[in-house]
Amino acid sequence: MDKERVLANLWIAIEAVLANRVRSILTALGIIFGVAAVIAMLAIGNGAQQEILAQIKLVGVNNIIIEPIVEQTEENLAEDDSEAKEKKKFSPGLTLEDKESILKIIPGVETISPEILLETYIIKNGIRRSAKLVGVEPSYFDIFNFTLSDGKMFNKTQLEKGEAVCIIGKSIKAKFFPSENPIGKMIKCGPNWLKVIGVLDERYISQSSISKLGIRDYNMDVYTPLKTVLVRYKNRAMLTQEMIQGANRGSSGNFIVIGGGGGNSDDTPTQAVNYHQLDRLVVQVAETEKLNPTADVIVRMLERKHNEVVDYEIEIPELLLKQQQRTNDIFSYVLGAIAGISLIVGGIGIMNIMLASVLERIKEIGLRLSIGAKKADIINQFMFESMMISISGGFIGILLGVIMASAVSRFAEIPTVISFGSILISFGVATAIGLIFGIAPAKKAASQDPITSLRYE
Repeated sequence: MDKERVLANLWIAIEAVLANRVRSILTALGIIFGVAAVIAMLAIGNGAQQEILAQIKLVGVNNIIIEPIVEQTEENLAEDDSEAKEKKKFSPGLTLEDKESILKIIPGVETISPEILLETYIIKNGIRRSAKLVGVEPSYFDIFNFTLSDGKMFNKTQLEKGEAVCIIGKSIKAKFFPSENPIGKMIKCGPNWLKVIGVLDERYISQSSISKLGIRDYNMDVYTPLKTVLVRYKNRAMLTQEMIQGANRGSSGNFIVIGGGGGNSDDTPTQAVNYHQLDRLVVQVAETEKLNPTADVIVRMLERKHNEVVDYEIEIPELLLKQQQRTNDIFSYVLGAIAGISLIVGGIGIMNIMLASVLERIKEIGLRLSIGAKKADIINQFMFESMMISISGGFIGILLGVIMASAVSRFAEIPTVISFGSILISFGVATAIGLIFGIAPAKKAASQDPITSLRYE
């Protein structure tokens, strides 16, 4: 068939679609909403996946997190019940010795980062603000992918001697050094003055990541060598006079009694004080497949070192996030399948309308056949009509899908990422549906007998 006949059939199809605008739009609705749903659902799925990947970067790759548990004390008021007075087993808590044991004993551990977190305040130029002082080693910055925007990292001498130096977050710099370079300047953190030697790059953390992962805003932290905290601030592993007095007043095991002075001390509740030297241990494993086995070995080792006192908890954030990602993927597949079904329904709608259109236009078909049109011309005409409806519906659906994804991101605060691939897939499917579901009406139209068609009422 020559080019002129194809163009003529295309023009006839365009005239037929434009002559029945309302019917064409109603026919395309299934395609429009199907394409829009596919784009919006895939955008939500891509947004969730990107958020999870960002969260994995925040918690580090292949990490096992060990955190202490500080329990409340329990007292049995039945003093005559000797069996109820079983003494609590002693545990040294989470200490640097645990770190050394894990590195020495457990294979496959790449690095380990001990942390001490103190709630304190910062004072400079008459401004006071609450902040967190974090005692760390250089491995901390490697595990969590922190980089310096200015200054330098702790050196060996500063780490070993516990010198009064610190690295500050970007928000601390903006608050206390808005118009000057903080490197080399002094800042009072709690009772001690610290010299700023570095500034971390800003790290964006969404509120959902803070709530889901239990992490804090790193930009508001002050980082200092671990030994600096132990020497100049607090070492909870050291036995103090207060701890001895608290134990003599009746606390058992690792707990210190707070309150109970004067009055009826029997009715005064007791509160446990954190006796753990460290607030967190982050163990980085070489291979993801070894995360669970390594965590099991760590549990058994800590049980022995802590005298079977379970005063710690172990989490593997990456595995939890990957499980969440698999759940989100399944959810996205289900939603995508539902949206795909709506596309198929839209295609069936196109076929039904086009079949009805054949019955309405039998005389037109007979007239074209009688004046020399071939069956291929009739097939092309109706195929062009169905494809025009599906293609125009695809374009409108793409626009509507982008608007829906943007609305979800803005009003529902759900991250969405619109990819070119999702647009291409949905539009390609819409075009294919127009082609496939237009075949049957086109063949029915071409099979009409010209003489019978001209006599059709």
